[in-house]
This record gives sequence, C-alpha cells and structure tokens, in this order.
Amino acid sequence: MLYIGVDLGTSAVKLLLMDGEGRIHKIVSKEYPLYFPHPGWSEQKPEDWYEQTMAGIKELIAEADKSQIAGISFGGQMHGLVALDDKDEVIRPAILWNDGRTTKECDYLNQVIGKERLSAYTANISFTGFTAPKVLWMKNNEPENFAKIHKIMLPKDYLAFRLSGNYSTDVSDASGTLFFDVKNRCWSEEMCEICSIKTSWLPKVYESYEEVGTLLPELAKELGVSD
Repeated sequence: MLYIGVDLGTSAVKLLLMDGEGRIHKIVSKEYPLYFPHPGWSEQKPEDWYEQTMAGIKELIAEADKSQIAGISFGGQMHGLVALDDKDEVIRPAILWNDGRTTKECDYLNQVIGKERLSAYTANISFTGFTAPKVLWMKNNEPENFAKIHKIMLPKDYLAFRLSGNYSTDVSDASGTLFFDVKNRCWSEEMCEICSIKTSWLPKVYESYEEVGTLLPELAKELGVSD
C-alpha cells in the first residue's frame, strides 16, 4: 500500500509518497506567498495552502498506482489561527506562528489572568505565537470579524477539513493553542471563557495516530483515488 504525507510549512507545502516499508517513492514541494501587512505581522491565505496541496497531491501520484493509496497524513506549522464563519468560509488571512502582534494580549493573559492560572488550566503560559492571544487580538482589534467566528482551526487542520469535511486536530497541536487542558486531554472551558469563545468553536481532538475521516467523494473522484 501507498501513503501520502503532507507537511504544511511556512514557505511551502511538502508532500511525499511512501510505501508501508517506509520507502519514499516521490517528493513534491509547492510554494505559496507569505504576507507582512505591518511590521511584525505574518499572514497567509488558507486557500493558497489548499490549492497548492491539491496541486501537489496530483503531481505526487500522477504515475502511481492510485488503487494502492491507503491514507493521507498531515503535519505542519503550529499555533496559527484560521477562523471560519458559519458557512465554513475563511474570515480573514491566517495569523501565523511567527506573528508578533499579540504582545498586549500576552501581557494581559500572563499578568492579569496570571501565569499560575494559565499553567493550571493548560500547562502553559502565554507566548505571542500561541493561538489564544491571536483570538483575543481579533476580539480587541477586529470585533466585526470576531463576531463572525464559528470555528477556530490550526493550519494543517484546515487542510484536513477541506479534504474530509471534518473539524479535527491532534493532541500535540492542541497543546500549543493555550486553549487545551493538557492534563485532562480536553479543551479548557476556563480558557474559552477568558477569551470569550465557545468550546463548540474548537475541533474534536484526536491522538496523532487516529483516523479523523475519509476523503470527500468529489475530491476522491478528482484525484482518482478511493474515498
């Protein structure tokens, strides 16, 4: 059997095709733009990730026996904020892990809420790269966008959603959001309340080895593989 690995990086998506013995059959890389709308800000368009991933998969498996493709796995840049509305449309460009705009929000979380409380809720303190301060930044600076939020996702999980239709993440990525109760392996209701969000906005959490879904039938047809 053959397996596809997708690594959503900050500058490009890297894809590989390997067999069950770990032998790599092909590697493909597809680049996309990185935007700096203000000094210290770093953003990308999730649609660029999806388009280049689909193009990369098509190139990757062009000469492969598509009947042997048994699975797709995703990894990638952590901490970034992808916000979707109630129609699953992206509300604004994704705020990336290396974006530094959330100093004020981090100071609020660490100094007003307090590092001890954050640590008790999430086993972390706040850093500018994490997802929760990005959500607070949206609330404080883009209230019209914040009011539209229906789902909050991480970058590689947005890809998994576009390919499967399922809202999912894994324990490792979730632990870097500052919304995740690491000890109890669930979303922290306390942190969601602090950031004025609902736990229903966050995806279901899986272990990294678990199956999160199957390809949408229309995409399986487009790629020529089984769903």
